[in-house]
Amino acid sequence: MARGGSQDHGHGSGGGGHGHSHSHGPAAPVSKHLRKVIAAILIPFGVAVVVGLAVLWPGGAPAHERTGVGFDRQTQQAMVSKVVSVSCKSVNASGEAPTGDTSTAEGSSAEQQANGTCKKATIRVDTGKDTGRTFTEIVQPDQPRQLHEGQKVVVAYEPSAPRDLQYSVTDVNRRIPMAVLAGIFALAVVIVGRMRGVMALVALAVSFLLLNFFVLPAILQGSNPLLVAVIGSSAIMLIALYMCHGLSARTSVAVLGTLISLVLIGILGSVFIDWAALTGNTDDNTGLIHGLYPSIDMSGLLLAGIIIGSLGVLDDVTVTQTSAVWELHEANPTMGWRGLYRAGIRIGRDHIASVVNTLVLAYAGAALPLLLLFSIAQSSVGTVANSELVAEEIVRTLVGSIGLVASVPVTTALAALVVSADRPGAETVGVAAGAPTPVPATSASAGTADSRPATGRGGKGRRRKH
Repeated sequence: MARGGSQDHGHGSGGGGHGHSHSHGPAAPVSKHLRKVIAAILIPFGVAVVVGLAVLWPGGAPAHERTGVGFDRQTQQAMVSKVVSVSCKSVNASGEAPTGDTSTAEGSSAEQQANGTCKKATIRVDTGKDTGRTFTEIVQPDQPRQLHEGQKVVVAYEPSAPRDLQYSVTDVNRRIPMAVLAGIFALAVVIVGRMRGVMALVALAVSFLLLNFFVLPAILQGSNPLLVAVIGSSAIMLIALYMCHGLSARTSVAVLGTLISLVLIGILGSVFIDWAALTGNTDDNTGLIHGLYPSIDMSGLLLAGIIIGSLGVLDDVTVTQTSAVWELHEANPTMGWRGLYRAGIRIGRDHIASVVNTLVLAYAGAALPLLLLFSIAQSSVGTVANSELVAEEIVRTLVGSIGLVASVPVTTALAALVVSADRPGAETVGVAAGAPTPVPATSASAGTADSRPATGRGGKGRRRKH
């Protein structure tokens, strides 16, 4: 009797049993003709990305004189070696309530400082040319960051200031907890994902390297931010998808779907950033960048951020949709591309609902302090949405979401067309019709499984005996 179970697993050559493995490509191999078509599209694209990387590759971020503002300061590592409690009055840290009114926030704070206890911290510099040097810092009782003995901190250094004021604490050293959290994340990915998880971590590292050594320095050197973002995100996409999911037709379809969606996001982002007159220069950090490098197109930088930010979620959507269509085809090899598309799009609708909600909540969470400020000011929704700070986030969210929504039907249609182009019953039908081409012995299980859909069309559905 024919092996009935081979119907689900026997479409791969040689019966290797890799039908359901995403890392080994599709169970039903795509024809050479279709592979050539896909290669004809992706190989020139890949070559163009490599050429773009070579042409725009920077020699490093251009040097500039430090301004001493924000992140553009010299910093060193230090440690709090001693903390003692002192009267705020004794160290001149107290203030006076304006006009003597203690009912206001400023007046209440001043009163607390005048009657409160401050901390006098001695900080020891541990890196740089002044290693071992100490300085003191007064911590007032209402400050959000309170120092304690043995705490590692980051200090800013200003060489032009008087010696006693050259160093000041700017932040807490969080390297150890951040490293531990990153280690837990990597361990969880490897334990659950196994080899696929390891490859995902490698792809993540490559993405950070491309961002750090290509995208950011190239933009700082004056290259067009949009062009740099397109080339950089394309390189990240190709490396991440093929490294994590293997060199296969299935992965190539996901790449094509991602590429088409990125093009749509780029077009929509460009149109609406220009139409809404978004400058991309909305806070102290972007203002500092524009001041240091006036040649950078800040609106182009905003568009580049939208494209790169959308890429990670797009990869997830396109890979999931492509895999879903391939699995549907494997479960029912006789299903045509229309049936595959309809079934795949039903899965995609659930994906759309969850992904769009995730994207909106992610942006809302990042902008929560800003939204709280508008709420405190009792501004109307229209006023809040019209401000450039919020309008940028709205455009970023909506443009990215439109690209995500569009990626579902686009990728599903591409996958359905490709996977249904070679029906598994084609060779068996030819044999049944008296065609001279025999079924190879190594594909016996595939031929047996494929004979069943053929007889099904004749209404018999009987199994052939060996």
